[in-house]
Amino acid sequence: MAQLSLTFLGRSPEARSLPPQPPLRVAGLFAGVGGIEAGLHQAGHSTSLLCEIDPAASAVLHARFSGVPVHPDVMCLETLTDIDLLAAGFPCQDLSIAGQRAGIAGRRSSLVSHVFRLIDAASPCPKWVLLENVPFMLQLQHGKGMRLLIEELEARGFAWAYRVVDTRAFGLPHRRQRVLVLASKTECPRDVLLSMDAGEPNPPRFDGAAVCSFYWTEGHRGVGWSVECVPPLKVGSGLGIPSSPAVWDPEAGTISTLDIRDVERLQGFDADWTEPALTKGKRGDRWRLVGNSVSVPLGNWVGTCLRSPTAYDPRYDPPLGELSKWPNAAWGESGKRFASSASMWPVSIALPRLHEFLKHPVTPLSSRAAAGLLKRIANGSTNVPQRFLTNLKVIAAEEERRLAGVERQRLEREIVSLRTAARRATQVAAQVEISERIRLLERRLEESERAS
Repeated sequence: MAQLSLTFLGRSPEARSLPPQPPLRVAGLFAGVGGIEAGLHQAGHSTSLLCEIDPAASAVLHARFSGVPVHPDVMCLETLTDIDLLAAGFPCQDLSIAGQRAGIAGRRSSLVSHVFRLIDAASPCPKWVLLENVPFMLQLQHGKGMRLLIEELEARGFAWAYRVVDTRAFGLPHRRQRVLVLASKTECPRDVLLSMDAGEPNPPRFDGAAVCSFYWTEGHRGVGWSVECVPPLKVGSGLGIPSSPAVWDPEAGTISTLDIRDVERLQGFDADWTEPALTKGKRGDRWRLVGNSVSVPLGNWVGTCLRSPTAYDPRYDPPLGELSKWPNAAWGESGKRFASSASMWPVSIALPRLHEFLKHPVTPLSSRAAAGLLKRIANGSTNVPQRFLTNLKVIAAEEERRLAGVERQRLEREIVSLRTAARRATQVAAQVEISERIRLLERRLEESERAS
């Protein structure tokens, strides 16, 4: 995997660099296809252990992290030894907007309890703990999920900091936000996670020529409309299938879906990173694995800051009171908690135009998919540019013509069948009734042919 060069734009030109730190030995729980760990590798750290239950994801880990043990089940992992950093992107299905919203006690997300069990059993205790999940957990059930994580860390004597980070900050045109929680008993997490801040830029606006991306499988209440970037890659969809976002080029008037290799690149992986999954699963599994993954540059950025921390200035951070929703960044130590103004853009790497980023052939959106999306938009509350609807209608018209052709064939078959029945009918009344039905169908057939 190519090394990502991060140009840090700090929150203050007077920020004081702290002594450099040695590389860390990493254990990755709920590793997926290794997004966090690949990024940490780029920053000079090494992985000693991976844990992943999904066979397709495990196949990717075995291929991409050669020689690193891959344990199949966190519930059966007894202890950790000689680990400096415990990383865990624990399951988000119960915490995400698109998921079941069962909360931190849900069947999948409650597996984070094994992280704390392994911290307690580790000898020695890891110097650092890094957790990752969706930012919706900051407000779901009045922030119960984040509250549980913080309370568990504080009960074990950890100082902590967390921050919501946007993948676009690292130069990837992918509107994806994740919350990172970093904790330590001996070090200062805020000097790693909060000290660098480029500030959130103004979002791009549709200027009539900008390439836009959206979920073609949605449409009733929104499509994730995104200008010059793709919406958050996700596992499922409104149609119950894993799928790529679609891309609309208003100048060409085309609507297309992306190649899996570009979807991998939108997460910071090399193209075909998940190809080994085909040895253990279905082709659609690659979409699911990439949608579940952590963006590689997030791991690179955290890993770089762990090696080269910068002193954070907490003087203007207000104390945290009782919250129904946690802020986008905060930190705590010695039982005290504070909000931070750190933005979702710790660094600022220039974003390429979406059409410049994409390197692999796209697939035109099918007329059937276009017709379905058009119907959902018409019946829902989604707002999209009129030019987009015009292009969508052109594509959907092909599906209408196909369906009209199918209907004409059905009418022709029924007319032939009725004519045969008329010849066999022995009663005049039956012959008259059949003839009337034939004339009705012939009229419908003529109308269909004129419309086409």
